[in-house]
Amino acid sequence: MFDRDFEWAELTRFAALPGPRATLGVVSGRRRQGKTFLLDAVTRASGGFLYTATETTEADALRQFGEALARYRGQPTPFRFTHWDEAVTELMRIADAGRPTVAVIDEFPFLAKASPSLPSIIQRALDPAAQHTNTPVRLLLCGSALSFMGKLLSGNAPLRGRAGLELVVPTLDFRLAAEFWQITDPRTALLTHAVVGGTPAYRREFTQGDTPAGPDDFDDWVTRAVLNPARPLFREARYLLAEEPELHDTALYHSVLAAIAAGNAARGGIADYLGRKSTDLAHPLSVLQDVGMITHEADAFRRNRSAYRIAEPLVTFYHAVMRPAWGDLERPGRAPAVWRRAQSTFRSKVVGPHFEQVSREWARWHAAPDTHGGQVTRVASGTVNDPAAKTSHEVDVAVHGETGNGREALLAIGEAKWSDVMGIGHLERLRHIRTLLTARGSASGATRLHCYSGTGFTDELHHLAKDDRTIQLIDLPRLYDGE
Repeated sequence: MFDRDFEWAELTRFAALPGPRATLGVVSGRRRQGKTFLLDAVTRASGGFLYTATETTEADALRQFGEALARYRGQPTPFRFTHWDEAVTELMRIADAGRPTVAVIDEFPFLAKASPSLPSIIQRALDPAAQHTNTPVRLLLCGSALSFMGKLLSGNAPLRGRAGLELVVPTLDFRLAAEFWQITDPRTALLTHAVVGGTPAYRREFTQGDTPAGPDDFDDWVTRAVLNPARPLFREARYLLAEEPELHDTALYHSVLAAIAAGNAARGGIADYLGRKSTDLAHPLSVLQDVGMITHEADAFRRNRSAYRIAEPLVTFYHAVMRPAWGDLERPGRAPAVWRRAQSTFRSKVVGPHFEQVSREWARWHAAPDTHGGQVTRVASGTVNDPAAKTSHEVDVAVHGETGNGREALLAIGEAKWSDVMGIGHLERLRHIRTLLTARGSASGATRLHCYSGTGFTDELHHLAKDDRTIQLIDLPRLYDGE
């Protein structure tokens, strides 16, 4: 088990909750994050019951569930349930001698799809009247369909207010991903993260431990492990959409993702890319956000502006690099030539935006308060109008937070460049933006200027930053190991 200490502690706490009543917990998270591994471990450690649902009919699901429950109870004859009322009632009686017992239903959305009344049946089984016959079962419902799992405990849903545990298993962040992949070179680590993100299964199940040995091996690794039609990662981005029950018109959703991967972050730009009206995209964008495929982030400086970004790096990589050359990539041996042609696209459409996102994550979660001059509360990108020049400026990293007197302020603004050696020109641009924001009352002379570079900085910029704490230079080693 790697870096799941918090999740494991919460699961074991829930599993051992004292008391005679049955209790409910919900575990969710995107696919391939290790949820089933955790749940299998907690049931094995506690002697609990684990049932993994499949996409089937209600009658077949009841038959499978009855067989699994009978095996767990050591009964030679399977249970023959005709309805989930009977099955849930029997499940609530599996704890022996009043000892808390874990019962896991994995892939719960499959069962609820075939039996929409199942959440209501579980609710009734947890009602005070039913608790008189229940044993201390610690029931855990797990699923990867984020839209469904998110609604399970919200609004007027039957199970709202019933759960004693709501655990979301996240992806690994860029630092943890490098540690998990055992990549010590920060440049190789970030390039790898730009392709596969922080999904644990992509290292073990999907690449069988094949990792880039270093900067010189990265290109070969991409062609042998990602662009190779015989490897599981090759079609994974397509399967991610196909596995989401909410995504019915996959062609439309792939087109929306392709538009975002091409650099269109606003709804208007996405609509223009697809040749559709902006209003036509409200529903697909909302659904993609609900299932965790994209994020919708407010502009740091303009309330009426926001940006859509793809949440899964592999999906961005697929749409920017693989999808345009899919016919060639399906033919064995073509991957090296495709990858050579895709280098500029990879840098501009994949690594560049990903480096900006990693820079924001570092500023929010890893940088020390002294780096920003205050305690960070939010980090976003933003757009600043420049009326005199009749243009606007993009700010890759805008850090808001609290200063020593407790007031909210714009602590820092930053620019992130993956391929450029940053120099005085980049610093002057940030100074100009700070002046514009100060004139609007959004910044002050204390707002710090941060330069993020994947390539390095000029000697002149290093010299300035050495004697000025308000200028911070963040390179790859600092992103991965520093504050």
